[in-house]
Amino acid sequence: MFDDFLFRAALAGVGTALAAAPLGCFVVWRRMAYFGDATAHAAMLGVALALAFDVSIFGGVLIAALMMGTTVSALAGRGFAADTLLGVLAHSALAAGLVAVSFLSGIRIDLMGYLVGDILAVSRGDLGLIWGGAALVLGLVWWRWSALLTATVGEDLATAAGIDPRRERMVLTLGLALTVAVAIKVVGVLLIGSLLIIPAAAARGFATTPERMALSAVAIGCTAALGGLAASYRFDTPTGPTIVCIAAVLFGFSVVTGALRRR
Repeated sequence: MFDDFLFRAALAGVGTALAAAPLGCFVVWRRMAYFGDATAHAAMLGVALALAFDVSIFGGVLIAALMMGTTVSALAGRGFAADTLLGVLAHSALAAGLVAVSFLSGIRIDLMGYLVGDILAVSRGDLGLIWGGAALVLGLVWWRWSALLTATVGEDLATAAGIDPRRERMVLTLGLALTVAVAIKVVGVLLIGSLLIIPAAAARGFATTPERMALSAVAIGCTAALGGLAASYRFDTPTGPTIVCIAAVLFGFSVVTGALRRR
């Protein structure tokens, strides 16, 4: 069964959705969409460094994403508007990664596969990394759920409760870095942010508690992954972008049903 490329692709999509959806809720609650994009765009630089030093792509992307998240956290509030800082760092990292890849001689690289994903080429080894990374992210979120929620509601409230907001921000940064490393094979550098944000945003219309929103986001993310894979196979379209399109359709459905319920 694992020799069936569609079955492996489906497992990869579900594993990525499991990792991205709960973290995406915190990204939406904290209004950190640009932060997610900045972390994701740094992945291209991680790919270039991993190929240059002949190390694991997963490891290179994880390190680059962690460095980007740490840099943004360290520079935040030091004279730059947050969106300006994130825009500069995100696009600079992506551009630097693309330039660095062009200098790699003697290495054959599928650039489009890293930019928009190549889920159909997922191997057994890739599946192990994706599900291992997803398990780590889910374990991290489960462990720090209450503290992350409190810090998201308000830093003063978190401090009063004995929770260090900076520590929880670093926990979130680590989770995002792991998710980026997991998702790069599925939807690519350019679309990772959408897999974080769209399912969580769509789940907002169906949920009344944070826990229900996280579970709804997981369900929507898995539906988008499997639906996008099926539509891609049926209509011969790029799989990563098709997954994001299905997620966008589900978001539109959430918005419409939410508007009808409020009438």
